[in-house]
Amino acid sequence: MRSGSLERRPERIAIRAARLFDGHGPGYLLDPLVVVEGGRIVEAGAGLEPPPGVEVVDLRGLTLLPGLVDSHVHLALNATDEAVDHVTHADEAALLASMRAAAARTLAAGVTTVRDLGDRDYLSLRLREETAADPAAGPAILASGPPITTPGGHCWFLGGETSGVDGVRAAVRERAERGADVVKVMATGGGITAGSAMHERQYGRAELRAAAEEAHRLGLPITAHAHSPEGIADVVAAGFDGIEHCTFYAEDGVRADEGLVRELAARGVAVTLTLGALPGGPPLTPEQARQLPAFVAGLRMMRQAGVTLVCGSDSGIFAVKPHGGLAHSVAAIVDMAGLAPLDALRSATSVAARACGVGERKGTVAAGFDADLIGVEGDPLADPAALLDVRAVFRAGRRVALDEQDARGRG
Repeated sequence: MRSGSLERRPERIAIRAARLFDGHGPGYLLDPLVVVEGGRIVEAGAGLEPPPGVEVVDLRGLTLLPGLVDSHVHLALNATDEAVDHVTHADEAALLASMRAAAARTLAAGVTTVRDLGDRDYLSLRLREETAADPAAGPAILASGPPITTPGGHCWFLGGETSGVDGVRAAVRERAERGADVVKVMATGGGITAGSAMHERQYGRAELRAAAEEAHRLGLPITAHAHSPEGIADVVAAGFDGIEHCTFYAEDGVRADEGLVRELAARGVAVTLTLGALPGGPPLTPEQARQLPAFVAGLRMMRQAGVTLVCGSDSGIFAVKPHGGLAHSVAAIVDMAGLAPLDALRSATSVAARACGVGERKGTVAAGFDADLIGVEGDPLADPAALLDVRAVFRAGRRVALDEQDARGRG
């Protein structure tokens, strides 16, 4: 059976595993049983007996977890070093086909919910409806549509260019009218756009404040791509709910500001870190190597200050950022930001779900939550690399069939 297809199973099942991480901790429940009915969890705990007549799925060699939540993906980018050229020139049918393949790969890797923060032509909203109707097709999708950016600014090629207070308000309204789940604004430049620089601001505070006010008036969360200290400060002052990347890259190097970090923590701004990549990628440039210690110090400053840190992959932008590669980001957030493995797992499950606005349904294994579950070989609390060895995926309570390559992890 092909990867992504669903095994035919009854609507009500009970899943046994060796241990369960429920999305919160502080550790594992041993010998757990999770009872699923109609796509939702109806009971979960240790030492339970399955209800009479319910089929038992035996995963007693595996660790059971909530399906992973990737808070920053780009399904429209094809995870090659020519991703920008692909998304710019592919026709709609070809691009949507590529996005479907990316979604299937993501689900097979154990990522059952994604927040797509930049597509072309609002195609992620169409794919969102497809995966809602057929959970085998991919993860649950929260979609922003094309990110709002300045004319010629970062990711202009996705079609979200606008300027001025009236322009950004109109852009936010357009996304609300089309049914977007979140608004994404490019507050600074970025690395994949020719002529753009991460340290450069793209919008002034008046425009950013207008975007945040309009999004909140319409009941939508809003997050910003922001790298530089000045851009981050602008976004915080404007009242945004989240920041993507938050690297503190300035023209003269990395400069994490302790006062600004404290303000991020005090305001409860969720910071999505997109640190992970496939091993064996291109080596750091001399400039990147010089900046690395300050970059790592900034990450650890945020952790120590109590900033809400969320795990994301930025999948699709390069070949070293594959779709379904969130496990690499979980390992990186441990190694670079200094999170304990327990906190890193939370950052990719319950914490990510809350940051994406679906914390009441996703990211937790408990009664009333969606039955999105994964089983992995090994102990991810001891070694986050265990998340690469996904052996079972359940989406909306139904088991997704994995081919041999999928079952042995992504590389």
